[in-house]
Amino acid sequence: MPSLYTLMPSPVGTLTLVSQDQRLSAVLWEQERENRVRLGPLQREDRCPVLIETAHQLSEYFAGKRQRFDLALAFTGTAFQRQVWDALLSIPFGETRTYGQIAQQIGNPSAVRAVGAANGRNPISIIAPCHRVIGASGGLTGFAGGLAAKQLLLALEGRQTLPMDLQLQPSQ
Repeated sequence: MPSLYTLMPSPVGTLTLVSQDQRLSAVLWEQERENRVRLGPLQREDRCPVLIETAHQLSEYFAGKRQRFDLALAFTGTAFQRQVWDALLSIPFGETRTYGQIAQQIGNPSAVRAVGAANGRNPISIIAPCHRVIGASGGLTGFAGGLAAKQLLLALEGRQTLPMDLQLQPSQ
């Protein structure tokens, strides 16, 4: 059975929301890198309850009215990746962690680069807040949605200042 998807305009571009077995399985970026997230066949379905609820909660988040998401999630990845993604879910709104801190948290302090790789393959962007993971120096590092989107998300959460050329406006 194909996964269901819908499109959602947002301040960081059009997001593709994907569900599998009535759980959210992906939030993908407008300029998504091919094969970053492995998905099977997709079928557009704008009336899927989990996708409607995801869009609602994301809209509240972008409007500054939601700090936590309450959605059934379906992560698909290796045991190590799922461990990293679970750690992402524990990062509170408005806080950041380094890749090293995530590696420590999962009990594998030497796996900093592997944590970075797993973070980059996080299929459920924003909901599992990979944007809250920064470099050891405190600088923004690679991000599937682009550094401008990462900076916008962190600014929304009060962790970064937002340059004047980036606005919290839905994409067209």
